[in-house]
Amino acid sequence: MNIIEKTDEEILATANLLWRDLVKASNEGKYGEFAKNFSSSLARAIDQVVAGHQFANSELARSLSEEIDSLGIIRRGEHVTVLYRQRSTKKPGEWLGRLVIGYEDGKVRIFGASIF
Repeated sequence: MNIIEKTDEEILATANLLWRDLVKASNEGKYGEFAKNFSSSLARAIDQVVAGHQFANSELARSLSEEIDSLGIIRRGEHVTVLYRQRSTKKPGEWLGRLVIGYEDGKVRIFGASIF
């Protein structure tokens, strides 16, 4: 099945769990947990040293609020992008979270994740 064929509710049920796992692992600085659901291509593309440095030195990456608002879903090809309003427990303001998911070897995997 192609993930773009799922309903918004089905996509959000999966995406929200993955996003919450990313937030928890980021706040705890646990890169292994953070990357556990990455697609193989994303895992190869991420430099673990750079990611570790980000965890250690980014106040935002270590203070993400568990409260999220999904803003929308974009379907494209074999992936969906879920957009989130993300807040921090220490920094004022809001950020845009982006989670790209799709299937790899029969499992939903993360093909991209970022906060702007």
